[in-house]
Amino acid sequence: MPRLDLADNGKPLPHTFVDLFSGCGGLSLGLLNSDWEGLFAVEKNRDAFSTLHHNLVEESPHSSGHPKFNWPTWLSLECQPVSRLPRKHKDQLLGLRGRVTLVAGGPPCQGFSFAGKRNGKDRRNELFRLQLEVVDLLRPELVLLENVRGIHTVIGATGRRKLPTRGRPPKSYAHRIRDLLCKRGYRVQQHLLRACDFGVPQLRPRYFALGIREDIVPGDSIPDLVEILTRQRKAFLEARNLPTDRPVTVSEAISDMVTEDGELIPCDDASSPKGFLQVAYQLGPQTPYQRLLHDNMNGRPPNSLRLANHRPETVSRFRTILDTCRKGIELSAADRSRLGISKKALTPLHPDQPSHTLTTLPDDLLHYSEPRIHTVREHARLQSFPDWFEFCGKYTTGGRYRTTECPRYTQVGNAVPPLLAEAIGNALRSLLVSLSDSREHE
Repeated sequence: MPRLDLADNGKPLPHTFVDLFSGCGGLSLGLLNSDWEGLFAVEKNRDAFSTLHHNLVEESPHSSGHPKFNWPTWLSLECQPVSRLPRKHKDQLLGLRGRVTLVAGGPPCQGFSFAGKRNGKDRRNELFRLQLEVVDLLRPELVLLENVRGIHTVIGATGRRKLPTRGRPPKSYAHRIRDLLCKRGYRVQQHLLRACDFGVPQLRPRYFALGIREDIVPGDSIPDLVEILTRQRKAFLEARNLPTDRPVTVSEAISDMVTEDGELIPCDDASSPKGFLQVAYQLGPQTPYQRLLHDNMNGRPPNSLRLANHRPETVSRFRTILDTCRKGIELSAADRSRLGISKKALTPLHPDQPSHTLTTLPDDLLHYSEPRIHTVREHARLQSFPDWFEFCGKYTTGGRYRTTECPRYTQVGNAVPPLLAEAIGNALRSLLVSLSDSREHE
């Protein structure tokens, strides 16, 4: 696909976005599918950027016909930190001022996440400031920032909720983000959205901050993002043949990838060591959700179907969990003690409910009927990634490499679900139309 030098293109491009801290591209994919035009994305991890590049930049048979970024010639097609963008490309960014509608991003959330070791002094908590540096240069009409819901909580260095002391009351990071966007001339909305409300078979409550530049807001009339999403929700789901009165369930998402009574074959992924098996995808999509995500694959198997090599004693323990523990409920302390399990976060999923929120750890969740963890592709289904979207790099990592590598399970767990991002993209387009109509009628 030709790369466009947008800094030298004389015409503004309608509804354009850049994606910072983009990960493997879940948010970008959703925005592209909702008819936003992507200019570029920035991600510092090599594996995550390889996945984004492979699917959303590179023209290849597996992704033919799907929207791509119109990458500018001045920005290298490589992984890089967001901090490099304003430092190295300040002039090019200033040249794009007035031509970028939306700066979107999801800064790392480990310091806020209830699923991890919450730490008020985690340096990654401040990375949202880098997104604001880019906002200062581009001055987009909209700013969208995604994170975990824990960003609303005031936390101390130990990860515990920080209580007020003498002097000024402590502020959550969500409060600080709002204040900093307001100082930059943006009207700010902050919302908690559940992915399961928009066709994603996973609860996944997430924080979204939306900044709307003050000069495009006529008076005090500000369209509310959640009101637009709520109004459009039914039509969005009906157009995809998804239920409107309940969430999509785990079995509706992954029942076509069961291994029992099915054929297993040697893993054919070049990134995987020898000795692993994978699901032989033969059943084909069985539910509306599966048909939506399988789309035009025509029975061709998706990638990342590799199965974990569980030890016999692990399989036996998983089978006991499935037989004796409540599904859809995290194992209780009594169950963990009875089974000799030290791991605190472990949930056997319920086939008729949406999944618990995916994390970056593949063994936090168990398959609803088989004594195993999920494949990367099953996790991708639970995140609403389409089957044509291929993941690159290692499957897992551990030890000291966990802080530097981003294997496939981590890429999926960190992503914004594309279906949720697509619904938001549609709502943002409607919001801009509403603002434009209001200005014309002033």
